[in-house]
Amino acid sequence: MNTALQTVPARSGAAAGVRQGQIVEVVNTHGQQVVDSWAFSTNDPTEFMSMEHSRASFRKAIPDIGDTYVTNRRRPILTIIGDTSPGVHDTLIAACDPHRYEQLGHEGYHENCTENLHAALKVLDVTASETPCPLNLFMNIAILEEGKLDWRPPVSRPGDTISLRAEMDCIVVFSACPMDLLPINGQEGEPTEAHFRIAN
Repeated sequence: MNTALQTVPARSGAAAGVRQGQIVEVVNTHGQQVVDSWAFSTNDPTEFMSMEHSRASFRKAIPDIGDTYVTNRRRPILTIIGDTSPGVHDTLIAACDPHRYEQLGHEGYHENCTENLHAALKVLDVTASETPCPLNLFMNIAILEEGKLDWRPPVSRPGDTISLRAEMDCIVVFSACPMDLLPINGQEGEPTEAHFRIAN
């Protein structure tokens, strides 16, 4: 595997093109960092990895190794082929945005995954017509018995990785989530950088 790492800066995003059959490995470099993740068809960015369609496809809230995420047109786009983390990821929660931080009582501007997504795509001269619900890698959202959700610190460790195989030519986007008002990036709540690599 090509060991050249690309950086997802803390509180920011990064995007890259991936060819069908290539492997994307996402590294939780310092541990306990949520990485919001998206994938868009290279040929048509209006087709993208969809959490709601994927949950219907693999019939669970948290997929396992061997499960395949599908697009909003129900076509395979990314398959999990390896995961050294405890396997706790989230498919339910929308990307943070300025409205979310305002709702949480923050005053003034706050970095957010929604704007990180569109800024990262812009670098590649790609425009997304909407902000799909992301695959929140390493995010620990517990589904309680009574059906309520609980935002918890990640259980991922420094250096944990998840590997995804591209099932079509696509553009992947990652955001090192800047949330620091809830403990989703650990009890300290200080976001850190993450990394990814793409290999044949």
